Amino acid sequence: MKKSGGAEKKKARRSSASVQNGSRDPSVDTPPRKQAAKKDVSQLFAEKVRDHKDLVSRWAVLQETRVEYFRGKDFVSFMKNHPELKEMLESNRNLEIEDIANSLLQKNLLVRCDRVVKTVRPGKKKLSTWPAHLEIFPEQVFSETDAFFAWTFVKRRPLWQTLLSFFWPVLTLAICLFPVYPHRCKLLILYSCAGVLLLILSLLFLRAAIFGVIWIILGKRVWLFPNILAEEATLRELFRLWPNKDEEERPKWTARLFYAIVAVLVILLLRHHAPDEAARARYQKRMSNIIDDVLEWSPSLALSGMMEKQTVVNATENSNNFSNESKATTETVNSAEETDQHQDDTM
Repeated sequence: MKKSGGAEKKKARRSSASVQNGSRDPSVDTPPRKQAAKKDVSQLFAEKVRDHKDLVSRWAVLQETRVEYFRGKDFVSFMKNHPELKEMLESNRNLEIEDIANSLLQKNLLVRCDRVVKTVRPGKKKLSTWPAHLEIFPEQVFSETDAFFAWTFVKRRPLWQTLLSFFWPVLTLAICLFPVYPHRCKLLILYSCAGVLLLILSLLFLRAAIFGVIWIILGKRVWLFPNILAEEATLRELFRLWPNKDEEERPKWTARLFYAIVAVLVILLLRHHAPDEAARARYQKRMSNIIDDVLEWSPSLALSGMMEKQTVVNATENSNNFSNESKATTETVNSAEETDQHQDDTM
């Protein structure tokens, strides 16, 4: 009781002294739960910068781990274009861009990386702008020239990804139940999937044909939709139409002439061995029969088919049993007649 009374007196003296000095003691007024719940401003700033669409970033492999990284010069230009993000740092809002990046490195929100392949590959003039493999740089200090920085924290999952994770099992179950759908739904799903597949294949063939023609005639590499097959590309980059500037050297005219001759020979070979009208009609009929078998399947037809098959099997077994019984009876009668005839001969 005495100890508790003394603690209360000390607390009262501390609060009165803070009031007289015009300041407040945070240990007296601020509950400990609110202090623990307050998140680090650097963490909030890092999450905001990472989620921002204007900061150019890519995915790479860092010591057998896929990480999202950006370049130092892109971070500097991003912070110059968005100075309002510094307000999230509160007391550190007046720091320079390099000091902000160094504070993120000290708090292990970033890690400086370096490219694994440091030599120019044959046929190229300079190193890759976005390397696919990285390693940790010895000095963890921010730099703007040829420096890469990877995020070390796990990115927050958006709401649409959470909803999509619940939607995938439903989609899988719907695919498994496709045979019991009504006929119109089957036709709609079939033509929709066939149309999407045809669109994708046509797009890939068209971009390959355009690339081949421009490469053979002009010697330039032009890929329409350059990120359409990239695994690490975002949704915005996936549908980007125009490619970046060609950084590789111009191909030799001998290589272009060789591939032009090969392309002409392949076209002539395919034209010579193309199926005629009769073969095309046979293939179309066979494919239409397969599609009709899939679309027209239903449990009632399956059960009726099983019943018809069982009826045919039973009828076949009955006919076989009847023929066997008649054959056995015939053999018995014949044996009896032979026995009587033998007895008459002996008489």
